[in-house]
Order: sequence, then C-alpha cells, then structure tokens
Amino acid sequence: MITVVGHTAIDHISRVSHLPGPNGSASITDRRVLFGGGAANIAAGIARLGGEVELLSAVGGDFAGSDYDRWLGDLGVRKRFYTVYDAHTATAFMFTDGHGDQITFFEWGASAAFAQEQPPSLDFVHMATADPLFNRGIAERARFASFDPGQDLHRYEAGDLEAILDAIDILFANHHEVEGMCRLLGISRDALVARVPVAVFTEGRHGSRVAGGGTEFSVPALPVRMTDPTGAGDAYRAGFLTAYRRSLPLETCARAGTVTASFAVEVEGCQTNLPDWESMRSRYEANFGALI
Repeated sequence: MITVVGHTAIDHISRVSHLPGPNGSASITDRRVLFGGGAANIAAGIARLGGEVELLSAVGGDFAGSDYDRWLGDLGVRKRFYTVYDAHTATAFMFTDGHGDQITFFEWGASAAFAQEQPPSLDFVHMATADPLFNRGIAERARFASFDPGQDLHRYEAGDLEAILDAIDILFANHHEVEGMCRLLGISRDALVARVPVAVFTEGRHGSRVAGGGTEFSVPALPVRMTDPTGAGDAYRAGFLTAYRRSLPLETCARAGTVTASFAVEVEGCQTNLPDWESMRSRYEANFGALI
C-alpha cells in the first residue's frame, strides 16, 4: 500500500496568448475544468498502474457524490478524507502559453483542514503538496517516506523543510523547486542531494536526474507530442513509486516515471491519459528495452 498525502483539487486549465508581467494582461484562448490536485493525481496514476493506493486528503462539502468522487472510486483509490462541509474543495487555476511555460494560482479551500489534524503514522507514504507542519509530522512518523514540495514550497520555513529532509528516503523536485529549496536553506544543489538517500530531479524536456546509492544517472524524456505539461511531474512520481514498490532498480523506476509522464502530457488534464501497467510496459520496452 502506498499512501499519498496532499491536495485533491479542481483544475481550471487555460491556454493563454502569453504570460504577462505585473500589471499586464493576456487573452485566454481555451479553458477546461478537470480533476487535479498533486496528491490525487499521483494516487490516480498509481491506481491506473495497478498499485494499491490510499489518498489522504481534504475535500469540501461539494465533493461527496461528485463526478470526481466517483472517478477515484472507480479507479480503486482508497479515500481517507478530512471533509470540511462549509468549504469547497481546493481549486487550481493554471495558465499555459504556447512555449509550455506555466503559471499556477492555488486556492486551498478545504485543504486548510490539514493544519488542524494530527498526522497519522504510515508505513509507505508519499507527501505531495500539503500543510508544511502536517507533512513534517507525517515524515517524522513514517516507516518510509518520499516528498515533493510542489507549488507549496513558498509556505515552508527552513526548519520544517530541514526536518522533512532529515526524515525522508526519497526527495522529488523539479529544477525550479531545487533552486527554491537551495535558496531557502542557503545550500548548494550538491549539498541538497547529500541530505537525502535518493534525490530525483525532473527537468522537463531534458528528462530527469537521479542520485542515490552512490550513483548518479540521467534518463531522457521521451519524444512525444506534448499537448499539456500539467501533471507531468505527478505522473512521473506515480510511475516511479509504483515501480519502486515492486522493488525494481532505481534506473528502472526513473524510466517508468518518464514513460508514465509521457502519456500524461499527450492529452490535456492531469488524470485524463494515465496508462495502465501493460501500456506503460509496452512503451517502456520500445524505448528502453526489457522492463526488469
């Protein structure tokens, strides 16, 4: 069982003419409302890949019986929710330009409940975006923990981030989050890598880089037609963690993450085009050889 902790959210995804600077404006050329939230995206990805997964999240009074609620149930995701009946489920507003660059605004809504709850002890947990103190408590109590700060990095104080890094087994981050953590802690990238047993850094079209077990290696991104970059990192984590839970080697895990992400970016929406294990395996073996 993998427990994923963090946001369940409704995504408003817009394509824009350009990303404006302060006091500027841009035209929205397309907009869709889809299922999202970093933790829910990862949980959905793990479930699609055949993993046993639990989503520990917070939702509003609008969630029970909704299409999103039924979707997670149909996937087989176990739902462990804090429900705030007088709030609405968290909402993300994402704006992507023609170059694939993106700006996100996130409204916490019911996710504010994390700050009021006691973190449980968990066996194997991935902490996605959530309340920093709640994630710290999860990390300190877990038998095995992985962590990605996501768009909530700006909410962390240095002491909480340091405590999490001291407690986790795997750190996931994109290159922007790596830079942010290094600034917050006043350390170099190499020093950040040295803080954790395994560091997994995703770099968009340049693929990913993994350091752990005394080795460091890169995995290239796959040459697919990108429609929407939203959720690529979450899909990568789902693929990586599912393979890791199967006790596969780190490089295989990183490749599985890369392949899972390649499906996600081909269709708009974080959970719209997640592969099952056999679809992932087929594309994996076409690009990397036998999946072992």
